[in-house]
Amino acid sequence: MDSSTPGRAPECGDSGSAPSPGTTSVGTLSSILRRGAAMAAAGLLIVQGVTFVQTLVLARLLSPEIVGVFAAGTVMTTFLVVVTHGTLAQALVQREHDVENAATTVFWVTLGTGILMSLVMLAVSPLIGRVFSSQAVGTVAAAMSGSMFLIAITCVPDALMQRRFQFKRRIIVDPAVGLTFAAGSIVFAALGYGVWSLVIGSYASMLVWIVASWWLSRWHPFGGRFSFRIWREMAVFSFPLLLDGAAARAQEVVELTIIGRGLSEAALGNYRYGRRIALLPGMAIVQVCSYVLFPAFSRISSDSRRFKDAFLRALSWIWRVAMPAGALMVAVGEPAVVVLLGEPWRGAGVAVASMAGIGLGVAMNSVSAEAMKGAGRSSRMNWMTAAGLLTGVPLLLLLLPLGLAGVGLAVSGAAIVVGITGLGLARSVIGASGGEIARVMVPSVIASLAAFAMIAPLERYVVHSDQRSIAVGLAAIALECVAFLIAYLLSLRLIAPSAFAEIRAAVHTIAGRVVGGER
Repeated sequence: MDSSTPGRAPECGDSGSAPSPGTTSVGTLSSILRRGAAMAAAGLLIVQGVTFVQTLVLARLLSPEIVGVFAAGTVMTTFLVVVTHGTLAQALVQREHDVENAATTVFWVTLGTGILMSLVMLAVSPLIGRVFSSQAVGTVAAAMSGSMFLIAITCVPDALMQRRFQFKRRIIVDPAVGLTFAAGSIVFAALGYGVWSLVIGSYASMLVWIVASWWLSRWHPFGGRFSFRIWREMAVFSFPLLLDGAAARAQEVVELTIIGRGLSEAALGNYRYGRRIALLPGMAIVQVCSYVLFPAFSRISSDSRRFKDAFLRALSWIWRVAMPAGALMVAVGEPAVVVLLGEPWRGAGVAVASMAGIGLGVAMNSVSAEAMKGAGRSSRMNWMTAAGLLTGVPLLLLLLPLGLAGVGLAVSGAAIVVGITGLGLARSVIGASGGEIARVMVPSVIASLAAFAMIAPLERYVVHSDQRSIAVGLAAIALECVAFLIAYLLSLRLIAPSAFAEIRAAVHTIAGRVVGGER
């Protein structure tokens, strides 16, 4: 953000305790990962559905300016969350011995860091308000400062559940958190609380996150001992991740500041919602990769053949989803957002279409990063961060005069550069050639472009779904999505019959389980 730890209550798996990762056999690990991927996908489906509905409703209740104020007020949050929550937790997932003491150590270090970061955010909140020339932005920043402390409390329970392959977290905690934020923010937005509805929803969801994660993990910080030695050992692994995450989030802070000052709060609100929608496919990839692939790669990295095959297989499946999703987003993203959110949010639609490249970058980046972390080569990820820093802000400054379209193109371009850099760095770690990587990616690229060439002109010159009523517009977009999927699959069947056969077999397997009621 795990091997069973001594003195631990029975784990909250599907049926008793999960096998110890250190002794898990090949067949058992494969079974666990298949079940975990299915449960993660189910949880993601719920969360993404909730996020989608929440976005639609809030867009009708709140203006782009209000959303922009919240985005500006929380501009430092993601940066400070990385410092508070993420890197030592990853070291805990990867650790193979003395786990109980390591968990206790991580908890107290993270808790102290969370308190410190909350105080830092509170102290800089007036400065944030001045940067955006808005007292409301500074007030929101001060109000959200406590979130750093609350997020820190969830760090160890989440990491331990991931370590144990305790996938129930994905179908209980994440949906509960998403539903709480949606319910809280929508209710208070309807009551006229404006930007404070988002603050209330955020805090309510964090409290639910704390309760649910501690309840499921059945862990307490008093079963082990704090150890400076263990902290130093884990810091060696986590420090490159800290640099990577902090640099990436710092870049995001700079980008949001440039957009807010260079354009407007309304543009920042459109950017926030556009980015949220554009990231839906990418976030699904990140969640599955980080929760399933990282612990799996950690267990098999010593077996070079299995490691390489697993990497290529994961990349092929993720790319088969990410590439067509990105092409479809370019084709129908803007009209779809206008139909769903209304004409005031057309800027978000422009951002969605131009930020379609984010999903492609995330797909390449996620698999590569999890492989490097799993192999204990996390320091290599700093080169990916450097690639993002060298391209992201310069591209944004160059393309900002084009408005939100330029912002989206800059973000997409930087994401793709980072993704390609990640694949290049991962090659030597997993022992795959450039040709092997290209063979699992090129067919989906060609098939997606073929489908795009059919649907994009149809929408632009014939259908015009954004100029029709909501019902007719939604029906038109739905039909275009179905037509795109059919065109993509038919093209893939011609270009790469084996890839098409794998997809068809997977669909038949899933359908058989659903119809037959298999578990």
